[in-house]
Amino acid sequence: MYSGLAKLLLNGVLALAIALAVSSCGRRGDLERPPSSTVIESDEAGEVVEKEEVEDRPFILDPLI
Repeated sequence: MYSGLAKLLLNGVLALAIALAVSSCGRRGDLERPPSSTVIESDEAGEVVEKEEVEDRPFILDPLI
């Protein structure tokens, strides 16, 4: 029904579409800590410094995940 070149082109387009769909899942950036965790670090003087929590920026596709 299809020639060899048409099958190869169809398989390539299908593989590209699957790769694009899978690679677009999730958020870009570092992994996020659980909401209940706090980060405690010490400065050069040895005093404890707590980092402020980063505000969650919702993304339009978050409900789908």
